[in-house]
Amino acid sequence: MSGTLYLVATPIGNLGDVSARALETLRQVAFVACEDTRHSRVLLDHFGISADTVSLPAFAEGQRAGRILDRLVAGEDCALVTDAGSPGISDPGEKLVAEAIERGVKVVPVPGPTALVAALSASGLPTGRFHFLGFLPRKGPERQAMLEEVAPLSATLALYESPRRLGETLVDLRDALGERRAVVARELTKVHEEFVRGTLGSLGERYAAEEPRGEVVVLVEGRTGEHRWSEEELRRALEEGLGRGEKLKGLSTELARRAGWSGQDVYRLGLGLKKR
Repeated sequence: MSGTLYLVATPIGNLGDVSARALETLRQVAFVACEDTRHSRVLLDHFGISADTVSLPAFAEGQRAGRILDRLVAGEDCALVTDAGSPGISDPGEKLVAEAIERGVKVVPVPGPTALVAALSASGLPTGRFHFLGFLPRKGPERQAMLEEVAPLSATLALYESPRRLGETLVDLRDALGERRAVVARELTKVHEEFVRGTLGSLGERYAAEEPRGEVVVLVEGRTGEHRWSEEELRRALEEGLGRGEKLKGLSTELARRAGWSGQDVYRLGLGLKKR
């Protein structure tokens, strides 16, 4: 019989958040697959766990998954851990899990900490429905396409971002979604845990001048309003605003928020009207 692949969630900062079941699993498996063995060894040593470890970094998951699967198929149990949080959620694990299922290996989640849920629960934004974007594409058409896809959604939006790119991302979100309430959550469960609440515009200005430290989760209010405007309704509003002498960029942002359109689409439509 094949072994079992356990997906073990590990603390996102505070080691006290590790579960008794997670520790029991890590002690019992034949080996532990780690996003970074050096990082995971700190956790294992802290709890006196001397498990055999193998590396499964995100950039090489496809190449290294095969060796782990061979050991599983041969009957060994494996625990997959990432540097923090739940494996497979914007972390290594998705490919390994899919291939394990294809090969008939039993996959068992050992749930626990995740930055997404921790940030959402304390954000103050609606939690009944949310849409998780993971990490946005860095730039270009893929980034723009994703932002346009989620602009009409009324669910709260949640994403991960590097502190180095936070300011730029907040500006892109405001341009695409219009002005909305937003929250930047960083260093969750750690000594310097912080929730900064405001609007995409105010947060964008803050983090353009101040690069935060630590891991960051961004949460954005979903689209509000009774319905998405038709193109004709939007054209009329643009014509009226431009006729009053309003600047196209500011007008586009405001109408995007009210109309449920992406900021880029409103701006392009406005450019066409100006040319005419």
